[in-house]
Amino acid sequence: MAKAASPGADLGKKGMASRIWCVLDSNGEPVTLDMDKAAVMHRAGIHARDLRILDPLLSYPSTILGRERAIVLNLEHIKAIITAEEVLLRNPTNEHVIPIVEELRRRLPLQTLENGAEALALLERTDSKKSGRKSSVQITPFEFRALEVALEAICSFLDARTTELETSAYPALDELTSKISSRNLDRVRKLKSGMTRLISRVQKVVRDELEQLLDDDDDMAELFLTRKAGSSTLTPALLSNFPASPVLGSKLSAVSRTKSLASTHGSDDDVEEVEMLLECYFMQVDGTLNKLNTLREYIDDTEDYINIQLDNHRNQLIQLELVLNAATLAMALYSLVAGIFGMNIPYPWNDDHAYIFKWVVVAGCMLCVGLFSIVMAYARHKGLVGT
Repeated sequence: MAKAASPGADLGKKGMASRIWCVLDSNGEPVTLDMDKAAVMHRAGIHARDLRILDPLLSYPSTILGRERAIVLNLEHIKAIITAEEVLLRNPTNEHVIPIVEELRRRLPLQTLENGAEALALLERTDSKKSGRKSSVQITPFEFRALEVALEAICSFLDARTTELETSAYPALDELTSKISSRNLDRVRKLKSGMTRLISRVQKVVRDELEQLLDDDDDMAELFLTRKAGSSTLTPALLSNFPASPVLGSKLSAVSRTKSLASTHGSDDDVEEVEMLLECYFMQVDGTLNKLNTLREYIDDTEDYINIQLDNHRNQLIQLELVLNAATLAMALYSLVAGIFGMNIPYPWNDDHAYIFKWVVVAGCMLCVGLFSIVMAYARHKGLVGT
């Protein structure tokens, strides 16, 4: 990228911090400029509050604002100002912004028509559009081409992050289902936190902004900078391609004057064109959000399954505790018998009837076993332990 001195730098106030901007014109040629806030505001015709939205040091949600001479765009890492003639892109050295600069270089210039017959056919279709008939070919205004690149880039970026999350999350959830461990639980917890943040970015940051624009025709009309400027980029582009055609030049001039008069009034076709552009990427963002919602439902289902497993293990432990308590009670009674006969108390039948002690031991053991069986049978009858 070529570097140039900042035009309008004399407008900067003393002490204002300079920022690096990449400026791309209608030919897609990028120029890196070092401009302060005053120079940017003068060049794009926006207010300081609009420029503040693009400040990376301040936390602002994603925004698409239509102003009189520019579109202020703040979408995640994409912070740009789009006018009817150029795009001002902030922080062009960012690794996520560099591909956007290359895409703008490729798609901003108008496609060159192959011959004059195609140009005349295009003019006829433009005339039919003025008379109320449908036109099959339209040239997208400069600001819409730039806006489309930005929307496509942010949608692709969010979709790529979603795909990465899905690639990591589904195997981790399956592993947790097969084996519950602290490591697997911590891994899923981190993935769920990342998913929650990504859903917030897609839902509140991008999708809601597009939905808000689609709900307001006036806001969409504000994005049509070419119409508001009262000029069309079609005539200069075609004249530059076919300067030697007087017939084509006269037709282009007539079309330019007619479109210039019509540009002072809003058109339903203009709003429809913006609406079609926004709806396309709204559906793409909505598809990304659906992927995330599906992943969230899968995580919730996995959590429910894990909780069921843990509850089952907890119930098994409770059953084991009940069995051990019943056995402890029986052994305690048996120990009581042994304790009584272990005391130094004289018994008159000890000398002549020693065999009686054997029957006491046997009877005590049978009594303990019977007591244990009664307790377990009662527990099974009440459904406290499994059969």
